[in-house]
Amino acid sequence: MKVPAGTTAGEAVAEAGLPSKGPEAIVVVRDAEGNLRDLAWAPESDTEVEAVASDTEAGRSVIRHSAAHVLAQAVQDLFDDAKLGIGPPVKDGFYYDFDVDRPFTPEDLQALEKRMKQIVKSGQKFSRRRLDSVEDARQELADEPYKLELVDLKSSDEVDTSEVMEVGQGDASELTVYDNIDRHGEVVWGDLCRGPHVPHTRFIPAFKLMRVAAAYWRGDQNNQQLQRIYGTAWESKEKLDEHLEWLAEAERRDHRRIGAELDLFSFPEEIGSGLPVFHPKGGIIRRELEDYSRRRHEEAGYEFVNTPHITKDALFKTSGHLDWYADGMFPAMHLDEERDAEGNVRKPGQDYYLKPMNCPFHNLIFRSRGRSYRELPLRLFEFGSVYRYEKSGVVHGLTRVRGMTQDDAHIYCTPDQLQDELKSLLGFVLDLLRDYGLEDFYLELSTRNEEKYVGDDESWEVATEALREAAEASGLELVPDPGGAAFYGPKISVQAKDALGRSWQMSTIQVDYHLPERFNLEYTAPDGSKQRPIKIHRALFGSIERFFGVLTEHYAGAFPAWLAPVQAVGIPIADEHAEHLERVAKALRAKGLRVDVDTGDDRMQKKIRTHTTQKVPFLLLAGNRDVEGDAVSFRFRDGTQINGVPVDAAVAALARWVERRENTSPNAENFQAELA
Repeated sequence: MKVPAGTTAGEAVAEAGLPSKGPEAIVVVRDAEGNLRDLAWAPESDTEVEAVASDTEAGRSVIRHSAAHVLAQAVQDLFDDAKLGIGPPVKDGFYYDFDVDRPFTPEDLQALEKRMKQIVKSGQKFSRRRLDSVEDARQELADEPYKLELVDLKSSDEVDTSEVMEVGQGDASELTVYDNIDRHGEVVWGDLCRGPHVPHTRFIPAFKLMRVAAAYWRGDQNNQQLQRIYGTAWESKEKLDEHLEWLAEAERRDHRRIGAELDLFSFPEEIGSGLPVFHPKGGIIRRELEDYSRRRHEEAGYEFVNTPHITKDALFKTSGHLDWYADGMFPAMHLDEERDAEGNVRKPGQDYYLKPMNCPFHNLIFRSRGRSYRELPLRLFEFGSVYRYEKSGVVHGLTRVRGMTQDDAHIYCTPDQLQDELKSLLGFVLDLLRDYGLEDFYLELSTRNEEKYVGDDESWEVATEALREAAEASGLELVPDPGGAAFYGPKISVQAKDALGRSWQMSTIQVDYHLPERFNLEYTAPDGSKQRPIKIHRALFGSIERFFGVLTEHYAGAFPAWLAPVQAVGIPIADEHAEHLERVAKALRAKGLRVDVDTGDDRMQKKIRTHTTQKVPFLLLAGNRDVEGDAVSFRFRDGTQINGVPVDAAVAALARWVERRENTSPNAENFQAELA
């Protein structure tokens, strides 16, 4: 679409007959350089642009940023002394930070949402105004200390990503304000902002304020703590309702809630933040996850090792972790010091650290004796418990813990083996994740952080290209992650989507030329020379705890039968039918299944509700007809049922289902096919 010189983008949109109302309404345009422009923008020469509708990600982002301005206006309408921080759009919503005398309450959010609706309904126009100079900006924003700080930071080019929405990038003189203008043409509010925005507030058709959180100004705990209000905004009421239902479903799937309801794990206060304990039922699921992983690793040629939880500091000095990773480690324990009766040091002590990762230990195993090229690739694997000092504010259930067990592997190979090993390793990782029921993947390639890395440019380039080639050979989408690599090498991250479409980082694969150098690792080449191996770091689950949490939410606690802590429960219709179900249970236990028979005092229907709520995949019912016919009836989680199945056929079918590691939830339709 062309915007002729001297006309606005909005006029060109209208001339083209594009929608100005509804979910497909055009809210901004994108110019040839990819910049989003207001519909009031008028180019100096004829310009080709792309119309951006409100139901696109870019359009929603503009709506959300505009809603953040409406929120800020509402706050300053109702709280006279409120000072403004920043208000960017974020995934699925927006936030704005405020310095206020007291924390916002739920009642405050209700009042603010009501005021926002009034502002939206009034149809205030968003009008862009360029400030002539930094001094003009300082004068206009004299009562907004945080905005003044951003203006000064822009002058020194130190703004970060979220702050760019406020002041933009580049020339410090390019400072703009967006005024909100009422139907009488009066400016009723304004905010320092790069833009763009929707034409007027009625282009914000659906929004909701969600919650309040504390946030330090500019993310620095040494700065003032502000109040952050989160909201969400969409192109239609239907999309908002759909999003709110999605959030409700995510809440129902919260692994912390399900973990308590199903008695899987807990976080005792006496132990400490981020340090979970697994209960018997959770222990069964965890054991099944680990046992299957062990089996697959053995089949793939891995050798199992085990290393201690703590070490002298010298190991992490050699690896470089004390230089580059100390903030993520628990403080040192000073041990082994001995003193005489007078208190004089007879033997100096030394610092020990809880290990935050296993890789330095595996280097020592490799170095423990001479190695030949014939042993390579050498694949070492460990379920190793590690400890990381996560700040209390980011600890979250099982998905962000302080004590975790990594399914950690380190592969030592020759340069000639690197590419084949990476391709094989990526295939192994993806196949194993699929075995646990995850199917939708994409890859991220994390490249060097120019301010935090070790090693030479050549090895980084070789490692990065080797990972890129392996990723592209997988056929999966590859997304760049500039600067996201560890200090010692680039990595591929497998991002898996769960049942709600959320992405989780799962496996990571890193190529490392650096640590073999620091640990002086060598192997004897065919010509008798000593050569340096390349090291590949690989964690498949990431951590077992985190993977457990992800799977809990993916399955909403209704784990596949092969993972379920109780795979079948026998429910007698009357007491006299219990003996028959005990014989069925014995036959199933002989096949290795986990089976209970509920002989409690509750009525049958209550027992069915109880075990359905506990997500048991198979309920086996028996009454007079079943006993007489040596049969059982199946009841499934979804309420469907199959009656009168001969016991031998039932036992065989149930055992096959579990042995096959079927990830589909059983029901009358798909299990009837199993019985056929």
